[in-house]
Amino acid sequence: MQAIRVHQHGDTDVLQEQRIDMPQVAKSQVLIKIMAAGVNPVDTYIRAGSNNYTAQFPYTPGKDGAGTIEALGENIQHLKVGDRVYCSGSITGTCAEFALCEASQVHPLPDNITFAQGACLGTPYTTAYRALIQKAQAKPGETVLIHGASGGVGTAALQIAKAHGLKVIASAGSDSGRQLLTLLGADYVIDHHQADHLTLLPKNIIGNGINIILEMLANKNLGHDLPALAFNGRVIVIGSRGEVSINPRLLMAKDAMVIGMALFNSSPAELLETFEYLYSGLSQGLLDPVVRDVFALSDIAKAHHAVMQPGAAGNIVVTPHGNHEH
Repeated sequence: MQAIRVHQHGDTDVLQEQRIDMPQVAKSQVLIKIMAAGVNPVDTYIRAGSNNYTAQFPYTPGKDGAGTIEALGENIQHLKVGDRVYCSGSITGTCAEFALCEASQVHPLPDNITFAQGACLGTPYTTAYRALIQKAQAKPGETVLIHGASGGVGTAALQIAKAHGLKVIASAGSDSGRQLLTLLGADYVIDHHQADHLTLLPKNIIGNGINIILEMLANKNLGHDLPALAFNGRVIVIGSRGEVSINPRLLMAKDAMVIGMALFNSSPAELLETFEYLYSGLSQGLLDPVVRDVFALSDIAKAHHAVMQPGAAGNIVVTPHGNHEH
């Protein structure tokens, strides 16, 4: 099969397309014919060896993917060959024509969701659900600011927030990103490149402050987030690329919290809750992943560049079989 292989840390030139042996399925494993693989910022960190990420070489990049089941281990009863599925994590990497997964990593893909959309679920939607529901404990009627909302995690969080009855303030740094957020139903959209963008929010939007802030770039924004919080407000740190200075008194005065999270810390019970929620929300049309760009597997370097560009407007996907089905 064709697969992308990485033999050392580096820039996108270390992403090499090679022909390798097909993986063999063990008793509790699933082989998926990958129709689309998601490309997330974390994939670029692993490739580059940055932000404390690394991998065992050689490896095939990609945690997320969607396709059909090609083969099953004999212990698996709840799935069958030909089923439409998506994976959140894999054993062998998803940027390949086929990927080997543990059964626990494989989930049914509702018929109304395309393979390209299915490839956007694993990392972005599970991260967004963990941040907003499991960590922030969001309640209907609360106000959430999604700081950097136009990328994969942000658009997922916006949809989950609207489905839970939250008022959503969403920020993006490009015109196309802000248009997307409006289209997705954000109650108020702001440009986070504008100086003092949080102090300019109108009173009828924030009331006595923002209850929840989902923060994608804490090293830049955290110090500005704290003054905007309501009493008992909480900031969930989803992403950061450096250090930041804050005034702890801003937390003390409001009994506020800053909570860090990482998807790999999820417990099995939390993951089970997440995937059950996602299937329900996708089936009902409450969740509808946004695909920004689809690249061929041979253009994986372009996909890695695209996912790190500012002004995001949705998810980046690669298609290993030359099938650009959305």
